[in-house]
Amino acid sequence: MSQKFALSQERAERTKRRGRGRGPTEYGKQLLEKQKVRFTYGISEKQFSAYVREAMASHGAVPSDVLHRALEMRLDNVIYRLGLAPTRRAARQMVSHGHITVNGRKTTIPSRRIVIGDRIGVREGSRGRAYFDNFQEKFMERPLASWLSWNPKAMEGGVVELPTTVAADPAGDLAAVLSFYSR
Repeated sequence: MSQKFALSQERAERTKRRGRGRGPTEYGKQLLEKQKVRFTYGISEKQFSAYVREAMASHGAVPSDVLHRALEMRLDNVIYRLGLAPTRRAARQMVSHGHITVNGRKTTIPSRRIVIGDRIGVREGSRGRAYFDNFQEKFMERPLASWLSWNPKAMEGGVVELPTTVAADPAGDLAAVLSFYSR
């Protein structure tokens, strides 16, 4: 949890202990969840609301699962989940600077949607960079999500199945986020 959210929750708890106020409203809780998810994935309000609209428009599927899948299948998030970057922000920068390839082609778009079967790798010219020093040792320390595959020797991997809320821990209460936008 980021420092910003820890402080706002701490403030709400202090207010309750002093007996003042009624605590956060339902709207306030939903807003906090939305901001937590947005900041966790590092995306703008405009991008996030587009993901939510798409999830709400999906017929025959659970909107919270669709939203979760859309957020998890972004290239910057997949890079983070593969363990190539310590944070999503670092993964975003890594993609923006052209260190990552998708299906053998360099890409600089962190929001690119990855589909099952896409091959994600480190660009040949970038493998000597400080980002990737001692990568094999770092890779062994961090568990790999069950929906991803990675070959540390070839520095290439991909998505083998769609992420579920069990396989990829959601950043917040996506149902609250969807109800925030459905007002």
